[in-house]
Amino acid sequence: MADRFGFDRRELIAGATVLAAAGNAKAEETPVDKPVIDERTVLLVVDVQNDFCPGGSLAVAGGDEVVPVINALAKRFPHVVLTQDWHPPGHSSFASIHPGRKPFELVQMPYGGQVLWPDHCVQGTKGAEFHAGLDLPHAQTVIRKGYRREVDSYSGFVEADRRTSTGLTGYLRERGILRVVIAGLATDFCVNWTAQDAARAGFETYVVEDACRAIDLEGSLARAWAEMAELDVTRIRASDLRG
Repeated sequence: MADRFGFDRRELIAGATVLAAAGNAKAEETPVDKPVIDERTVLLVVDVQNDFCPGGSLAVAGGDEVVPVINALAKRFPHVVLTQDWHPPGHSSFASIHPGRKPFELVQMPYGGQVLWPDHCVQGTKGAEFHAGLDLPHAQTVIRKGYRREVDSYSGFVEADRRTSTGLTGYLRERGILRVVIAGLATDFCVNWTAQDAARAGFETYVVEDACRAIDLEGSLARAWAEMAELDVTRIRASDLRG
């Protein structure tokens, strides 16, 4: 696919950031700032649902492996929010309602390009439920997305028409949140779009690589990391978190 489902692609600019030292000192690689977990930091858990885990209709390889990592992380956060794919039957993103089309083909919707998916995360079904091993009793909010039949929603902040807000930005601002730490499924789709929109909304944004898994559809994972980097989303590991 030449672009990211209808959105302009920016070129990845290669290069390492260095600190210029005085005199004959050698340049040193700039250290990555480690995010602080405090009252202004939220853990945003994206779509850890049965249909995205092994055995589900749109399973992400190793999707269930994020569960213990997220459970351990969440114990350190005062604020936890979850997103949940929540499609009505016959959603426009399902290949099954497009005669002659197959899952993972690209079609044009009124709002732009759309990947067609197997039916997944249908409201009220087992596949739409959160993974049974997810243990987040102190999670305060669930943001449901994709429930409008005619528009998909990868991002937890803005739906695929890029106009319709989920309300998550306002919720976080009302709570005084400054930093968003993201984990979940899948790195190259819902995590990616969520992270980009968090950064666009002005939040300091981090993606916990070892608490995510990817679909990697035709190089989509590498593109996702490049797109996130362009918006100053920081790629970290769970061990990088302080506090």
